[in-house]
Amino acid sequence: MSRALIATLNSGSSSVKIAVYKAEADGTLGSALLRASISGLPDTPELAVKSVDQDMSGRFRAVANLSDLDLSILAPRLVSAIEMAIGAPVDALGHRIVQGGPNIFDGRRATPELMAYLDSLCPLAPDHQPYNLSAVRAVARSRPELLQTLSFDTAFHRSQPRLAQLYAIPRVLSDSGLIRYGYHGLSYANIAQRLPDLFPDRPYRRTLALHLGSGASICAILEGGSVASSMGFSAISGVPMSTRSGDIDPGAILYLLSERQMSPGDVSFMLRKQSGLFGVSGLSGDLRTVEASETPEAEEAVGLFIYRIVRECGSLIAALGGLDAIVFTAGIGENSSRVRAGIAEGLGWAGVDIDSAANAAGDACLSVPGCAVGVIVVPADEESEIARDCLSILGDTDRVSTG
Repeated sequence: MSRALIATLNSGSSSVKIAVYKAEADGTLGSALLRASISGLPDTPELAVKSVDQDMSGRFRAVANLSDLDLSILAPRLVSAIEMAIGAPVDALGHRIVQGGPNIFDGRRATPELMAYLDSLCPLAPDHQPYNLSAVRAVARSRPELLQTLSFDTAFHRSQPRLAQLYAIPRVLSDSGLIRYGYHGLSYANIAQRLPDLFPDRPYRRTLALHLGSGASICAILEGGSVASSMGFSAISGVPMSTRSGDIDPGAILYLLSERQMSPGDVSFMLRKQSGLFGVSGLSGDLRTVEASETPEAEEAVGLFIYRIVRECGSLIAALGGLDAIVFTAGIGENSSRVRAGIAEGLGWAGVDIDSAANAAGDACLSVPGCAVGVIVVPADEESEIARDCLSILGDTDRVSTG
């Protein structure tokens, strides 16, 4: 086990991310041997591969079979492609699962009982959970002997104070699981454990982490743990996203149902697929396209995106009791200098001041020397968190749960 080969699959409706790691001699996780992603699913698949070993990258490209993009076929083929590219069998395979419910605080070994419980949570994350679970089941059918582990986006947020997780609704509903779960927890967990290295010379006790991609959220990290987050019960909530609305008055939902005669399915589709940047701009959910447009609607979409993030940051700074550091991550957070600049300007009252030249150049460190709040940009890395869970469970295969 000390030199185990760990692979990860992060499976969704429009993309699959793959990573492969080899454990160090002391049993800790080593650097990634290979990373790959398949984007544009299901219509325009595009494979990207990165490795320090170019021969390994080439072998993976050569053997990765994308002729059938159904996860029930694709997931097992990707595991085989990994093993052919590396030249060794995978010891364990870790998966990202978006929703783990209220009682799962860490990674778990995949079992039939746990999978059945996770099926019941699909309505909480309909755009993610079914795809996550489909990949697990597909590999289990083709490789029943392979240990598979599950890492949960909701787990990192289970450390939040009870009041941060509650809605002001009848207690019986809260007790049944209608609470604020928070998401993107694997991304935030990775940031939290790296904070000492990310801010070696300045305070980071009270950190805001902004995971801004097609899905977007913000997490208040206090002394390495989640204490509040912008997302709540579902991954639709919080700030506006690519096609998701973010928070909306419950009364507006009731109005759409009762007065506009929209069906629950139509409202759900509108909030998940027709809102956010896409809905406001009328152009696209891709921020790059919206930023490049000169229409008033596109300008308003970007402005609203930034405004809502700044307002949510204010709320989370209050939950932290102040602010020491900000971390931008994920596709928009890593690549949009305009969004970063707008957020920094909106948080000037909190001591945020970034170097405009460094921001425009896409530097990792953005904060002005001597300013009160450190600001950095880091690539999102959910895969290494999945792999750490997987390696830990490989050494403790009794760790199971039914939720």
